[in-house]
Amino acid sequence: MSVHDPAQSDLPDTELEWINRFARLPEAFYDRPAPAPFPGANCLAASPDMCDRLDLDPAALERDPWLGACTRGSELPGAEPLASVYAGHQFGVFVPQLGDGRAKLLGEIRTARGETWELQVKGAGPTRYSRGADGRAVVRSSVREYLVSEAMAALGVPTTRAVALFGSSLRVYRERIEPGAIVLRAAPSFIRFGHFEYFHYNGYSARLQELIDYALAHDYPELVDAEDPVAAMLEAVIGRTAEMIADWQAIGFCHGVMNTDNMSLAGLTIDYGPFAFMDAFDPGYICNHTDQGGRYAFDQQPQIAQWNLIRLAETLVIYFADPTREAAIERAKALLEDFQPQYRRAWLARMRAKLGLQAAQEGDEALIQDLLARMAAEGVDYTRFFRQLPDLEQAETRAQLELELEDRAAWQAWWSRYQARLAQEARAADARRAAMNAVNPKYILRNHLAQAAIERAEAGDPSEVLRLQRILARPFDEQPEFEAYADLPPAWASGIQLSCSS
Repeated sequence: MSVHDPAQSDLPDTELEWINRFARLPEAFYDRPAPAPFPGANCLAASPDMCDRLDLDPAALERDPWLGACTRGSELPGAEPLASVYAGHQFGVFVPQLGDGRAKLLGEIRTARGETWELQVKGAGPTRYSRGADGRAVVRSSVREYLVSEAMAALGVPTTRAVALFGSSLRVYRERIEPGAIVLRAAPSFIRFGHFEYFHYNGYSARLQELIDYALAHDYPELVDAEDPVAAMLEAVIGRTAEMIADWQAIGFCHGVMNTDNMSLAGLTIDYGPFAFMDAFDPGYICNHTDQGGRYAFDQQPQIAQWNLIRLAETLVIYFADPTREAAIERAKALLEDFQPQYRRAWLARMRAKLGLQAAQEGDEALIQDLLARMAAEGVDYTRFFRQLPDLEQAETRAQLELELEDRAAWQAWWSRYQARLAQEARAADARRAAMNAVNPKYILRNHLAQAAIERAEAGDPSEVLRLQRILARPFDEQPEFEAYADLPPAWASGIQLSCSS
């Protein structure tokens, strides 16, 4: 099955402008891994949006040199494959060396629009940093990452992107023997908090300075000439992270493995493993069944993000321009203390929009928190409730909802408060409804939808992956032909378990 649209004119296969800035760093930053075989490779899916952004013809991904470069490590003119080294706090425990154990950076390109993108293949075989593992990925995890990357982008959440999904006849052992797969993904930057931790905690101060200089020039060029560039960069990372976490919380997204090595310096959602969008709202929802202590539960994400930022700050504070170390530490503390207020402001703005509230009022947070408490008590589906909220203006629709609730009086009391609050808004009802539908998605990547796509893809049929890709590219639109994809999950979906190999 070809993923190429014949109506699209072919672009040259390899005439991209490769700039490969990370590869210009000293070899202490990376390894150049050997090619690894990937038998029977084929391109199962390609993202039309990302191929367009990268000036890349999707058809080129179905043949060499792109097919071989992505799946076998064969030569691609201009690319300089490498695997970077980093460390990280995993479930709160520091691991001094991690690194790209199954990912390889092909290189960095500059597009005709002037954008720069790093291209990375995930699941392409072992590297120096694989720690005895096979460096492979399976269809199960690869389909999930491919689909959620593009779904999150369509939802407006900062994220790494998926370019293509490759299958093969290779078999990989995880909890069971599974078909192997590779994702070609892209991001403006793949620098993680863990990169800084590696050089800091291992005492490589000169290399850390090089990394900081690189990160400023590459990810935050507007701060290079700031009065204190390193402090300014930390402040910017704190702000971007606060906005990203607010996005996650507003759409009911749970990452599952918020280790410092899975935190992006650019404020992107990165490394989709046991992620999930909540079905029934549960503040303490844990999507990773190996996270037995609930460290990365849904309601812990803002606190964990701040904890991770503190770990990043510990690696940077010595490079602040303050005259003394004590002064630098105090300034770093002040920046970090502002994370929670920034996050709360960003989250409140998003939640007000979900409720159709335009002007901020003092009692809004209490109104929102009380609604969430009612939703949790009743087990209301998070995504469907907010999407249907404008329809509850109709008495008949509201009555149908109330039939499903145990504490109708509490709900009705909240509804009366909400109506009184809406009465203070100047916006017309039709305009409010349109605005709410533009921020409350109808379609999300629920676990059971991903599972159906995975099962077909494991059998060699990518049709459901391609269908979901089209649906999730328009999450806020009414798509009558795909109405079933917005239904409540079936009962069996609660039995889907996700782990770090998911």
